[in-house]
Amino acid sequence: MSHTILIRNAQIVTMNALEEIIQGDLLIKDDRIEAIGHNLDATGVDRVIDATGRTVIPGFIQTHIHLCQTLFRGKGDDLELLDWLRKRIWPLEAAHDEESLYYSAMLGIGELLQSGTTTIVDMETVHHTDSAFQAIAKSGIRAISGKVMMDRKGGDIPLPLQEETSASLQESVDLLEKWHGHDNGRIRYAFSPRFVISCTDELLREVARLSAQYNVNVHTHASENQGEIELVEQMTGMRNIEYLDHIGLATDRLILAHCIWLNDNEKRIIRERGVHVSHCPGSNLKLASGIADVPEMLDTSISVSLGADGAPCNNNLDMFNEMRLAALIHKPEHGPTAMNARSVFRMATIGGARAVGMEQEIGSLEVGKKADLAILNLNQFHTFPSFDVDPISRIVYSATRGDVETTIADGRILMDRGVMLTVDKEITLMEADRAIKRLLKRSPIQA
Repeated sequence: MSHTILIRNAQIVTMNALEEIIQGDLLIKDDRIEAIGHNLDATGVDRVIDATGRTVIPGFIQTHIHLCQTLFRGKGDDLELLDWLRKRIWPLEAAHDEESLYYSAMLGIGELLQSGTTTIVDMETVHHTDSAFQAIAKSGIRAISGKVMMDRKGGDIPLPLQEETSASLQESVDLLEKWHGHDNGRIRYAFSPRFVISCTDELLREVARLSAQYNVNVHTHASENQGEIELVEQMTGMRNIEYLDHIGLATDRLILAHCIWLNDNEKRIIRERGVHVSHCPGSNLKLASGIADVPEMLDTSISVSLGADGAPCNNNLDMFNEMRLAALIHKPEHGPTAMNARSVFRMATIGGARAVGMEQEIGSLEVGKKADLAILNLNQFHTFPSFDVDPISRIVYSATRGDVETTIADGRILMDRGVMLTVDKEITLMEADRAIKRLLKRSPIQA
């Protein structure tokens, strides 16, 4: 039985090819946008939302998230990447159980939905990934997710996170076959090798083959930290991107988080192979990793989108925060016109859709596309005056997550005027505290 929602009298920021901003109505039928226009007929509509004075935007698409780490918020402050992983994150990930991972995911999803994000590219930990998929399924968020793969032995990787190559691959394929395409394609699978340092050549080559066989994304980290790059060169004799290309992973199915430290040849490979870069400015600043040269990437037609990364290296999952940082941090070096509001908003919406190969389905508000959107109330002290101001400037430079009133994904209202409908806030907060207490007893982290 179909259901319909009519959003009335809104300012609609479409992000279509012309980037039109329309004052009017938007009709949702089931999971898709049925019509956009003026004075649309409300006869027989199940729900009418009066959006007078409100702004409707495409749901944000974050292309690098770790739901498994949301429980660790505040546990990884003031460290650089490799120490952050070795001393805090890996020990805590190794301590996860099914229930703790479920509530870690729910905690993150609640925050994401509350701040207008409707699609994520998510990387879980080694074990219990099915629990995260269950949280994703229940919450209604659109997600491309996968279990992290770490089959290289030794070093500082805790024993529970050290996998056998064949087991890592088999478990990944099992999860893919269970979850890929779930709920009419709302949930998809991505092979998720952590990074070159933690994966064998054999595993990464097989991931390249399986990605092609199943036509699914590969989501990994690359060139985030100079110490990481030195280790990769010691191990492979090549720089990160050159190695990924050498083993067949550099394709338009590959999503690379960070890409801060690239040389010209690596940028060429990324551009020519159609690889997608996920820019994570909040995480990159907090871990002192550096600032990716995003203006040059965009100028040379490299596909760049945005992600908050994980809660312990940010410490929030708020796309408004990432947009504002992405716009501001590049201006001192590249000038005030670099990374203007529209280019950043593009990265947060249609750019994210392109990264996951879904630009025909999500990322803009157009008839026939999936109904993934957020309704903002910009009638606030911090967003006024509104007269003769570009609405996208107001969203990128002035708006905050608190301005999101309603979030809809796949045509389903997930947050209704500030009330969460699919994530039980009280239970999630209570269980999150219980879970982190349990994990810290199980695996005390290093000072």
